[in-house]
Amino acid sequence: MTNCVIAFVLAVLSVFTFYGVNYVRVSSIINGVYYSGDEKSNKVSLMINVYWGTEYLDDMLAILKDNDVKTTFFVGGTWAMAQSDMLQKIYDEGHEIANHGYSHKDQGKLSAETNLKEISTTHDIVKGLIGVEMNLFAPPSGSYNKKTVEMATSLGYKTIMWTDGRDTIDWRDKDSEIIFKRAVKNCKGGDFVLMHPTEATKNALDRIIKDLKGKGFSLCTVSENLGQN
Repeated sequence: MTNCVIAFVLAVLSVFTFYGVNYVRVSSIINGVYYSGDEKSNKVSLMINVYWGTEYLDDMLAILKDNDVKTTFFVGGTWAMAQSDMLQKIYDEGHEIANHGYSHKDQGKLSAETNLKEISTTHDIVKGLIGVEMNLFAPPSGSYNKKTVEMATSLGYKTIMWTDGRDTIDWRDKDSEIIFKRAVKNCKGGDFVLMHPTEATKNALDRIIKDLKGKGFSLCTVSENLGQN
């Protein structure tokens, strides 16, 4: 019986290793993709994905500043080119800038070459505009395949997804109360909370921050959550 138990445990651990889950880490990593940061910490990160909604960013930045919070903005390449002044402002205010692909394509359906181009083009644009060498990539719509992760890794990137249950779905449900509940309900250390610059998110943001801080969470960038800074 003892030998059977040992064999079972070893089999489970080998499966974790095969699928990219390192069981000695505190981050949730599946198939090379990061779904959370330090799960043993009190850190939580707000992931703000930006291709549109520029008109709400000034107010969102003011709320973040008033609450002394730094977070991570995953920016699209086409947006960065069109909104270089706002990109610079986000960076100047101390927030982390990360990669969200060039044209919001479904990267899970793309070839390795096109995946590489979507990521590398955005990298070069942002580096040219504000001098930042990004190293975190969030696939648009959360769609990726094996080649997406391989190409991101080849460029020195970690592929980032939101934590299960932490997608505010604010692009669809324009209701501040719903967005608030999705962001904070059952939140735990290491969580990545996905949001976008929408009017409802802007209206919920101060309450989200205060609620999470009131529960003892420290809001930080994704890199800090991963222990990179």
